[in-house]
Amino acid sequence: MKKMLCPQCKIAAMYVKNESGERRLVYVTEQAEVVPKNPEETLEGFDVSEVFCLGCSWHGSPKKLVRY
Repeated sequence: MKKMLCPQCKIAAMYVKNESGERRLVYVTEQAEVVPKNPEETLEGFDVSEVFCLGCSWHGSPKKLVRY
């Protein structure tokens, strides 16, 4: 699986949030699919329409990430 990168700092590590503000670590595939970093976790209840970069202040649509 190729991971998409933050357009600002070029790292692949992202997270998503749920309504309670909890975070779940994720990656985004080339098809803009948001997948959990830990395969045993689920993204049920998390908003996958917006991802947040762990390395900088960037956040936005998974479709705005870049290839390496």
